[in-house]
Amino acid sequence: MNELSFIRKNLRSKRRSLSSFEQKQAQLDVLHHLNTLPIFHSSKKIGLYLHAFGEVHTELLIELCFKKNKQVYLPMICSMNQRLVWVKISKNQYINRRFSHHPLGMKEPMATRAKHVSSLDLLIMPLLACDRYGTRIGMGGGYYDRTLASAKHKPYRLGLAHPFQFIEYTLKRQSWDQPLDALLTPQRVYYFKR
Repeated sequence: MNELSFIRKNLRSKRRSLSSFEQKQAQLDVLHHLNTLPIFHSSKKIGLYLHAFGEVHTELLIELCFKKNKQVYLPMICSMNQRLVWVKISKNQYINRRFSHHPLGMKEPMATRAKHVSSLDLLIMPLLACDRYGTRIGMGGGYYDRTLASAKHKPYRLGLAHPFQFIEYTLKRQSWDQPLDALLTPQRVYYFKR
């Protein structure tokens, strides 16, 4: 097993072992930090994710966006090019849980119309690991990297993670890896130079 596979396996396991209380507390702490970020307040169109694999939960963040009159976009995998497209959801759609199940295990919005990531102001992304330079390791599908690589206008990229997902040592960055602008954990915000 190579180093990256080991990191992925270890962090997936750690994420899955978090109790519902730990997840709830992490989400509350992240919500507090997010509400203090100028980039959040200045952004109108915000891309988020529906948690499915132990990531920091996002219900309260999505609710905060609606409360602050933000437009909420959720990712949907485009089967033609294996990139993500962004579907605007309404508060009603979110409350009524009108989502479909993707074969990979997550929920997706049901829509015929979607936008490219370039149209977002802020993209809040899940991850498995992030280092002190903003190098992001995802679940291994490459969806976010492929999607962001094709973006003419890059939205502000904010990673969301549990504290143990911030790695002190330098991760090997591949040519296709798309780095973060900042990382938000329950304890603090890390800013990176892109």
